[in-house]
Amino acid sequence: MFLKLMERLGFEKFYVQGGDWGALITRSMALLKPSVIKGLHTNMPTVKFSAAYGFYLMLGSVAPSLAGLTEEDYDKVYPASRQLFFTLQESGYYHLQASKPDTVGFALNDSPVGLAAYILEKFSTWTNPANRDLSDGGLEKYYTKDELLTSVMIYWLTGTITSSMRFYKETFAGRALEAPTLQVTVPSGVAAFPYEIIGHVPESWCYWGYPNLVHYTTMPTGGHFAAFEQPGLLAEDIRVFVRKVEALDAPEKVADQ
Repeated sequence: MFLKLMERLGFEKFYVQGGDWGALITRSMALLKPSVIKGLHTNMPTVKFSAAYGFYLMLGSVAPSLAGLTEEDYDKVYPASRQLFFTLQESGYYHLQASKPDTVGFALNDSPVGLAAYILEKFSTWTNPANRDLSDGGLEKYYTKDELLTSVMIYWLTGTITSSMRFYKETFAGRALEAPTLQVTVPSGVAAFPYEIIGHVPESWCYWGYPNLVHYTTMPTGGHFAAFEQPGLLAEDIRVFVRKVEALDAPEKVADQ
């Protein structure tokens, strides 16, 4: 769908950027149509959890340098139990939506307050886990009430929260989750935000899924909703990435002339 959109807009080649489901969608685009994707930038890099990943995770705990980890990487990855507990605490919605989306979907379609609570809780914790300890959830640190209510109203006025949840169940039933097992060959860039819910993915480990990684930035702040929370930081990182890729292409263009 996105490919057809870009073709109809007159673009033969273009860059893609994504986080959350957008990270998987843009990754799939780069895998399926690498000839038209000039570069992929993501703020949620996906790397297959394999035996090799588990080995390097264990190796890094005792010999960080042998696992390709910097001191900063080590502090963010370990103890591994910290990310495990956080995932268990924050993934309940995922299991519910991937197994019985209609159960909660119909209830939320019937209650605007319930819908707001369900959605805004994510904006609180996924922006920064420390927000869980604040009485107001820290919602207005980076977002306005109008912005937050706009996100809620999109689902409320269209009655689409249930169908958006079914997407999780349909994904598990299909083959979409196979994408992280494949390597993206187009030039790739990563913006690593410190509070991304999937945890920190070190630059050296990103090469497993993105062997043509040409750009990696450790961001000073920001969480899962990077484009919403830190648009300036993300936009500038995308520009830097594109300039790097264009510079790599420059010698080839000169040679062709």
